[in-house]
Amino acid sequence: MVSIGDSQPPLPSPTSYSETHSSSSISSSNKIQRSQGRSMRTIRSNFSCSFPVPGNANVNSTHVTGISEILTDSVMDFRLVELASAAMNNEKSCFETDEFRDLSQAFSDFSSCSSDISGELQRLSCIPSPEALKEEAEAALLDQEPWLGFLQKGNLSSEIFDGISPENLEQAVKICLEGLESSSIDIKRSAAAKLRFLAKNRSENRAVIGESGAISALIPLLRCNDPWTQEHAVTALFNLSLHEENKILITDSGAIKPLVYVLKTGTETSKQNAACALLSLSLIEDNKISIGVCGAIPPLVSLILNGSNRGKKDALTTLYKLCTIKQNKERAVTAGAVKPLVDLISEQGSGLSDKAMVVLSSLAGLREGKNAIVDEGGIPVLVESIEDGSVKGKEFAVLTLLQLCANSVRNRAYLVGEGAIPPLVSLSQSGTTRAKHKAEILLKYLREPRQEASSSSP
Repeated sequence: MVSIGDSQPPLPSPTSYSETHSSSSISSSNKIQRSQGRSMRTIRSNFSCSFPVPGNANVNSTHVTGISEILTDSVMDFRLVELASAAMNNEKSCFETDEFRDLSQAFSDFSSCSSDISGELQRLSCIPSPEALKEEAEAALLDQEPWLGFLQKGNLSSEIFDGISPENLEQAVKICLEGLESSSIDIKRSAAAKLRFLAKNRSENRAVIGESGAISALIPLLRCNDPWTQEHAVTALFNLSLHEENKILITDSGAIKPLVYVLKTGTETSKQNAACALLSLSLIEDNKISIGVCGAIPPLVSLILNGSNRGKKDALTTLYKLCTIKQNKERAVTAGAVKPLVDLISEQGSGLSDKAMVVLSSLAGLREGKNAIVDEGGIPVLVESIEDGSVKGKEFAVLTLLQLCANSVRNRAYLVGEGAIPPLVSLSQSGTTRAKHKAEILLKYLREPRQEASSSSP
């Protein structure tokens, strides 16, 4: 699955993990001085800073030799936030160099936005520009509320969140919680985005965030009118739901209805991740009923019809999991799931045919499902799957046909008329053990004299 997607200014957009690295030489400096008309970004470009060794009281903080780092712009932004805070408190800031490990593929892939260097030459020549004045105002706000800087930075790289230490994690989560309570939608959006990244890859991060109370603070954002804030919130909750204890917290916090709302109204990515979050929650058996009652089935069917390839896969997987109970099978048939499932089965090579086949086979266990499959032209499509489908597709195709024909003379005649006997004979000889067995049973039904089958229901 589900890489949790996988574009949205001014937030990080779904792209592959990549970071443009730049080298910075490291020298000592007791205090960073800003000249008139120059921003923190200009200082970042021109000044080299050395950092005292943490925990070593014998090392002079003004000079540490032999320490050098290759820093991304995003890392420098993060550290400048810390430096600004330290300058305000007349304290020295300390940093350790960490090797950031590569991020694994998840449901959605995000990378930091590249730093915009337009206007940099103007600032280097000390000519005040509108951009420079704006950055001066932001720096002044940062001096008043240092924690805002962490949330206002939209270009912090994913590696920072993935490699954060346990001590810094708790502080970062606390800052994000404060951000979620802000009156500013921009701050709320950024806080949700940071929690999304923090919960993306590390189970221990998910546990800490779940215990912090962040889940109940994220849920109201699922109904936010800002689509990007909604997207960050639903993806953060999906990432958090991958931790077992958080599944219960998310359910008990009343997240199911808001997740269904996102499934109906969100962006393409939001709908996909809402489906994945519901899939994760459906691993708790009682939640399957609640998710169905809250109306998740119709928007899942809509996602199968109109979603992207990934959206269709997520919706099919979630629908299959929910349809392990009869009530949700009935809801799926009523919502019109059969027709798009039959259409996907006919699209051999799409990567969706087998998944659709499995869901359709589950619906064939209902009388209403059987009727809908026949009415939507399912029998010829299933015969074609026995002839040309994958190994798994053939198994489920013959299983579905067996369910359709076991008690219906009409469907048996229809199946014979579609030329099903030769491919069934071939499958009974060369298929998997399961496919052979089902094909032999189905052939026996088809060879019965019509008189003997007359007692079967039509």
